[in-house]
Amino acid sequence: MVAVSEPTQLRSSQWYEAGGLRSFSHRARTRQLGYLPEEHLGKPVVAILNTWSDINPCHQHLRERAQAVKRGVWQAGGFPLEFPVSTLSETFQKPTPMLYRNLLSLETEELLRSYPVDGAVLLGGCDKSTPALLMGAASADLPAIFVPAGPMLPGHWRGETLGSGTDMWKYWDEHRAGRLGDCELTELESGLARSAGHCMTMGTASTLTAAAEVLGMTMPGASSIPAVDSGHERMAAAAGLRIVPLIREGLKPSDILTREAFEDAVTTVLGLGGSTNAVIHLIAMAGRAGVDLTLDDFDRIAPTVPVLADVRPAGGPYLMEDFHFAGGLPGFLSRITDLLHLDRPTVAHATLREQLSSAMVHNDAVIRPRTNPVADEGGVAVLRGNLCPDGAVIKHIAAEQHLLKHTGPAVVFDDYRTLQRTIDDPALGITADHVLVLRGAGPKGGPGMPEYGMLPIPKYLLEQGVRDMVRISDARMSGTSYGMCVLHVAPESHVGGPLALVRTGDLITLDVAARSLSLDVEEAELERRRAEWTPPPERYERGYGALYAEHITQADTGCDFGFLARQGRNPEPYAG
Repeated sequence: MVAVSEPTQLRSSQWYEAGGLRSFSHRARTRQLGYLPEEHLGKPVVAILNTWSDINPCHQHLRERAQAVKRGVWQAGGFPLEFPVSTLSETFQKPTPMLYRNLLSLETEELLRSYPVDGAVLLGGCDKSTPALLMGAASADLPAIFVPAGPMLPGHWRGETLGSGTDMWKYWDEHRAGRLGDCELTELESGLARSAGHCMTMGTASTLTAAAEVLGMTMPGASSIPAVDSGHERMAAAAGLRIVPLIREGLKPSDILTREAFEDAVTTVLGLGGSTNAVIHLIAMAGRAGVDLTLDDFDRIAPTVPVLADVRPAGGPYLMEDFHFAGGLPGFLSRITDLLHLDRPTVAHATLREQLSSAMVHNDAVIRPRTNPVADEGGVAVLRGNLCPDGAVIKHIAAEQHLLKHTGPAVVFDDYRTLQRTIDDPALGITADHVLVLRGAGPKGGPGMPEYGMLPIPKYLLEQGVRDMVRISDARMSGTSYGMCVLHVAPESHVGGPLALVRTGDLITLDVAARSLSLDVEEAELERRRAEWTPPPERYERGYGALYAEHITQADTGCDFGFLARQGRNPEPYAG
C-alpha cells in the first residue's frame, strides 16, 4: 500500500479557520447559504462535480445521483457542495465534444484549485467526460473518486435486442440499401435508446469507465452498473461515504495513477475489445499523471492479451447489462490477474489484489474463459508506415477479416461534407476493392477530430451486399462503430502529414498482421507533391477555437494542450 501521511489540517480550513477578515467573510457567506457552523467547520469539504444537463441523455439521472453522493458524504462526516461543470454530450455537441474535452479538464482542475474543497467526487460517463474529469483531477491532485454514469437499458425492436450506436449504423445502412422503410426507421428511433445512461455497447463510454475502474478511481464494479438500476444509486452513495476517509488518509490521484495502473488500463481496454478512442484518452490521462504512455505500449501489450468480453461491437450478441450480471469488470479482471499489477492501491482498497479477491464470473458466454477467447490477442492494432509515420490505429477485431491484408486504389475526399454529398455518385466508380480516404478531419483540421472515421459505403455497393471496405482517415470513430477503418493517422493532413499528399488512384496497402500502412508511391513523387502543398487556412480567428488550434497536440500524444500536459506545480491560492 502507498504510504500516506495524515494531513495536519484540512485544505478548506485556510478559507474558514485562518482568522482575520477573509475567514470572517467566508463564514458569513456560508451562513448566507443557510448552513450552520456545525455542518461544515472542521469537516472535509467535498466538491461534487456534476456534468448533468437537460440536453445530455447519458447524464440525465446524475442530478439524482448527486443527492446520493451527498447522502454518503454527510453519513461519513463530510460537507458536500455540488458544482455544475460543462456537459459534453456526444449526441448533440458539435462539431464534436472532443473539441471541448480539454476545456472541461481545465475547468475541473481550476475549480478544485480555487475553491475551499478537500476532495472531489466526479460524476460523468459520456465519452469525453470521463477522461476530462480524470485529467483535471490528476492535475489538481486532490483526493477524488469517479462515479460512472452507467449504461442505458438494452434497446428493443420487433423481437430484436438493439445496441445503441452499433445497431444505429447497421440499420441506417439497411435503410440506405433500400431494405428498411421509413416506418421501420421511425419505430427504431423509439426503441434504440430506452433510458438514461450512456451507450450499452462496449463503445467509448463503457470502455473508458472500465478504464477508470481498473485504474483504481471508482468503487469496485461501478463501471457496468446499469444507469437506472437501484445498485447505481447505492454505488453513488458508497462513493460519498468513501471520499471522506480518503481525504483523511491523504490518498491522491498521484498515488493511484501510476505507470503500472495505466499499463493495466491498456491491458483491460484491449481485453475488452474496447474503443479505439481509449488510445488517445489514456495517453492524455497518463500524461497528466506524469506517465509517458505511448502507442508502442499498446502495440507491446496487445499480443499478450486475449479478448474475453463477448460484447458488441467487437464481440457477439451481448450488451453491458449482460456483462454486468456476468460479473462486471471485477469478474473480467479475475480472468487476467496474471497480466495485471495487483499490488497497487485503489480508492477503495489497499491493493487491487484485495479488491479482486472475491471476484467471480457467472456467465462464461459473456466473459469467456482464457481457453475460449473471442480473439487470441487485443482487438486494437497500431499501424506504422509512410502514410502514418507517427502511427495510426485500427480495431481489426470489429472488421471483416478478408480485408486484414488489402491493396487498392484510393478515392480521396478532402472534407466530410464533400464525402457526404458525393459518396453515392456512381460516376466516382467506387468498387469494394477501393480504399476510401478522408482527410481534413484531424485534431486541427476537423476541427476537434470528429467521429467521421466510419466512412459511409456507397449506396449502390450496399445494395449489392457490400458491408465493409478499407477506410482511412485522420478522424476518430465512435466506439460503437465497426469496420476496417484506419483511424488517427498522424501527423494529420491539416499540418502537412502524408495523408495530405494522397491522390485518387494511388495504391494503398494495409497489412494488419505486419502492422503496416503504406502509400505505394515513389518517394521522389511524394517530395514533389510535398513541395507543392500549401497549408489550409486556420478555421478559427478568435476565441476558444483559436486557443485550441494553437495548443492542441497530435493524436499519437493524446490531443492535449501542451501547456496542460507539461508537468509542474501551480501555487495554492492564498485564501486570506
